[in-house]
Amino acid sequence: MAFSATEIAGHPALHRSIRSQAKALLAARESSPRLASVFATQQRWLMAHAGLAIYFRQGALTTARFLQLVEQHSVASRNTADAFMKEMLKYNYVEPLPDNTDRRSIPLRPTVQTLQILAAWAMIHLTTLDELDGGGRLATFASRSDALARLEPLIADGLLTSGPVRAPEKTFSLFTWLNNGGVVMEWLISGVDPSLADRDHIPTGVVSIGEFANWLKLSRTHLARKLREAEDLGSIGWLGQRGHSVMWMSRDFYREYMDAQAVKLAIIDQAFEQNLASMAA
Repeated sequence: MAFSATEIAGHPALHRSIRSQAKALLAARESSPRLASVFATQQRWLMAHAGLAIYFRQGALTTARFLQLVEQHSVASRNTADAFMKEMLKYNYVEPLPDNTDRRSIPLRPTVQTLQILAAWAMIHLTTLDELDGGGRLATFASRSDALARLEPLIADGLLTSGPVRAPEKTFSLFTWLNNGGVVMEWLISGVDPSLADRDHIPTGVVSIGEFANWLKLSRTHLARKLREAEDLGSIGWLGQRGHSVMWMSRDFYREYMDAQAVKLAIIDQAFEQNLASMAA
């Protein structure tokens, strides 16, 4: 039976598992930083999942169907969605289907590299779920060539229709609309000692904003402004001199991140339960 978000959020192993997940996601970004930019903001992340769901369900992705789905779920304007699709084609994240005979549209498909990154993303999250209950989701996924095609459309449905995903809490929301904001939060979480997670001010591994910005390839000024906004909310701060000591994140911000991960993991687990659990390796 699939975990609920509440069960995941209250699981005693969650903190260590999510720290491992954050490190794995950061490593995946390092392997393909340009492709990782597809998921750089919440809006782009949701549009990417919408497009992939169409492809796996229909065997092809068309701009018309993509714009319709994005508009249906109020993810982005038609102009933004159209620009996103053109960018995906320009940078070879999607490609025209071979032997297309339809002159009215250009059916597309994700490139091999795009599908590899998506599979890695799915496997990272299935690993987290397995760590919570000792399950064999990852082994099942790896044993079936059609696993991604079975899983992704249901994951996309869950993400696109989830209130907590679409409207996250205050500080989490602040970062989801920052370019590479998800990576910012993963960096913070990866440096947290789970045994200190009950503190009001939880130490992270971040000391230098400049070094942080360089690694993320973000403007130091832009990142500092967003961090200042989070600081004004009481969500982050410094254990000593600002910008020259260890950054902390508040217990509330940490909880926001954990709750958001619990919602996402529950959606993924439900998709697995519906389409892959009966085929367990």
